[in-house]
Amino acid sequence: MPTPYLEIKGLTKRIGHRVLFEDISFTINEREHIGLIAKNGTGKSTLLSIIASKEGDDGGKMTFRNDLKVGYLEQTPTIEGSELEGKDDEYRQRYKQFLTKMKITEEEAQRPASQLSGGQVKRIALSRVLAGEPDLLILDEPTNHLDLDMIEWLENTLSRTTMAILMVTHDRYFLDRICSSIIEMDNSRIYTYRGNYSYYLEKRQERIDNMNAEIARANNLYRTELEWMRSTPCARTSKARYRIESFYELEQRARQRIEERNVRLEMGGTYIGNKIFEMKEVCKAFGDHIILQGFNYNFTRYEKLGIVGNNGTGKSTFVRMLLGLEPHDSGLIDIGETVRFGYYSQQGMAFKDDQKVIDAVRDIAEYVNMGNGDKLSASQFLQHFLFPPEEQHSYIYKLSGGERRRLYLCTVLMKAPNFLILDEPTNDLDIVTLQILEDYLKSFRGCLIIVSHDRYFMDRVVDHTLVFHGNGNIQDFPGSYSQYRLWKEQNAKQATDKPQSKEEKSTAGQEKTITRRNQNRARRLTFKERQEFTQLEKDIANLEAEKKHIESALCGGTTSVDEITRLSKRLPLLNEELEEKEMRWLELSEFT
Repeated sequence: MPTPYLEIKGLTKRIGHRVLFEDISFTINEREHIGLIAKNGTGKSTLLSIIASKEGDDGGKMTFRNDLKVGYLEQTPTIEGSELEGKDDEYRQRYKQFLTKMKITEEEAQRPASQLSGGQVKRIALSRVLAGEPDLLILDEPTNHLDLDMIEWLENTLSRTTMAILMVTHDRYFLDRICSSIIEMDNSRIYTYRGNYSYYLEKRQERIDNMNAEIARANNLYRTELEWMRSTPCARTSKARYRIESFYELEQRARQRIEERNVRLEMGGTYIGNKIFEMKEVCKAFGDHIILQGFNYNFTRYEKLGIVGNNGTGKSTFVRMLLGLEPHDSGLIDIGETVRFGYYSQQGMAFKDDQKVIDAVRDIAEYVNMGNGDKLSASQFLQHFLFPPEEQHSYIYKLSGGERRRLYLCTVLMKAPNFLILDEPTNDLDIVTLQILEDYLKSFRGCLIIVSHDRYFMDRVVDHTLVFHGNGNIQDFPGSYSQYRLWKEQNAKQATDKPQSKEEKSTAGQEKTITRRNQNRARRLTFKERQEFTQLEKDIANLEAEKKHIESALCGGTTSVDEITRLSKRLPLLNEELEEKEMRWLELSEFT
């Protein structure tokens, strides 16, 4: 039997008249890795804070194993104060090792938080909590503000640890690869799933289907019993009192609703012409720190581009230059006349705390044009972003961080842009909101640039990827980030397996950049290879379309269990076939 680290029974928390959760119970066992899933505003962060003894509850009981050591990473951590004061040598050594792994110098670790970036603060806070070697590690959005290399390092580290983990994260790859159990908070209740995120999706749908069937049966019986209750009073003898009591219990069951959050947002796009933007020999640097150096790019109509790279390589600076918010040093940035930008920034929007949610949206527009002559009121549009009418009249200061980000996203999209630029849009958004956003972006009739460290989100939405390597080196890759990683790993493996000459070693590791894409190559494709190349493009497009259909079906929440099983078996085979064809396409593309 596993050793219980923490047992929670009947835990309740209210904020004013609002019930975040009520009478919830669950157990965290030794070495168990648990992911906590719930929509924004239902108290995920509050629950973690209560378990970490940072705030109190309004009822219930928490029983910790004797001498249990708990480590807690807050969503927005604070690092003020001397970390090493009073610590033993063993802790100091571990802390310095983690700082090194997270690319933080000791000098940076001693600076005030005001002089550090959000990513630096998060990495220092992670180093502190991991160096403490807790028995139970509580993580609130651990991947926020981390670059991809750090996320993958943390993912590998936590997947191997013997610590028990309870975490909240929107990163579904991270969740899937680390957690062995999922706890879902829904309508103030707790549901436990003994499996990873993929297993949770399947079993959650089974639960909803079963609940809907139960509600349907209760409704059928309720209609019969209602007729009996409405019959003449003489029919209700004392002997039938138990039936009357049962009727009211039945009425409660019949009035249950499964709150399906799979809202689909569809908007008609504003017309965008063939000319989008062109960059010619653009340069940008901050002192010796080079962002762009002779950068050339011609953005095409309906292009969906992902931008990835480590922190500090210039991703946000790049989009700010495009928007005219940051000057470039030299070169030309030519924007098409029909382009209407919509910009979602990392910093978010400054709302008035004493304003109501509905008023913040009405300040922008009373009605939103959905295309084809259809319009939605501000209130109706907010419901697409999971703000029901009763919540629309709440004051903004009462919103959680995720709810504020969701409201900000609503204000960006309601202006009907034809070119969306989203800079880290997944931070603080719950998984349900991300699914709605993904579906919207995949069908968006306009141009799109996404800067993100969320691999799952990028894989579902973008067509190709710009990889910022730093020092002005930018690589254009014709695929998703996961495909880029696979290609990079296979190239690295080939390089280690194959002995290299001095000449080959001097050129190994050099990445193909945008400015080199059109260089002439001595070798040309044969007629047969050109035919193969053309067919590969068609095959890849068809396979990608099938993959998007399967992923949408698996995440949509409306697919039957049998269909989920069939699609789950097909997806890994499809991915294998797609990767094989993409690698062959890449080989041939070197000579086109």
